[in-house]
Amino acid sequence: MFALICCSQTGNSDTATAQTDSATTTVATETTATAAEPMTSAAPPPAEEKKPMSDYENKVAELHTTAGQINIKFYPDVAPGHVQNFIDLSTKGFYDGTKFHRVIPGFMIQGGDPNTIKGDPRTWGTGGNGQNYVKAEFSSITHKRGIVSMARASDPNSASSQFFIVVADSKFLDNNYSVFGEVTKGMDVADKIVNAQTGPGDRPLEPTTITKVVVRDATAEEKAQGKQQ
Repeated sequence: MFALICCSQTGNSDTATAQTDSATTTVATETTATAAEPMTSAAPPPAEEKKPMSDYENKVAELHTTAGQINIKFYPDVAPGHVQNFIDLSTKGFYDGTKFHRVIPGFMIQGGDPNTIKGDPRTWGTGGNGQNYVKAEFSSITHKRGIVSMARASDPNSASSQFFIVVADSKFLDNNYSVFGEVTKGMDVADKIVNAQTGPGDRPLEPTTITKVVVRDATAEEKAQGKQQ
């Protein structure tokens, strides 16, 4: 069992409560081949070419959701690994169709689990990208309203695909979770999402879906916006 004080993973279900200052997310584990499985001579797929970090600078992600649009500006200078991971997943369509599976008024909204596309709701919060984990990139940026940060397990270096948007200042998360961006447009949408009626596990009865994520170059105005401190 994994346990953290904030946004973390626990066993097969993630739990988060503002009262206990904890929010959880789990990532799916990959199965390994057994000796009984047949061997094949097929060559492994070629490794993806690593892009230069300059390809991830001055980018904005538009989250088109059933509740409205949320724009996210990234911080590649403080969390390059997390920015790269989020943009790469977004451009592959990984987040398309996923839902915000956990909402806690006065705290945050959490999404990014592929299990929410078709999986049993009881598995929501247990999925990840199934490929790699991102090492922690803690910084001096505090978890103020509008900050976008990555959920993880008890291991600081276990972020995968699930992320959360802070809807109220939550400084108790500082130096425990990696901030990698902030919302520049659409906090009214986040407020709408967080105030949805919920059931067990802070799961919305009618969850908001991310229909698609569009990654584009930041405008001159967006580039001029400074970071939250």
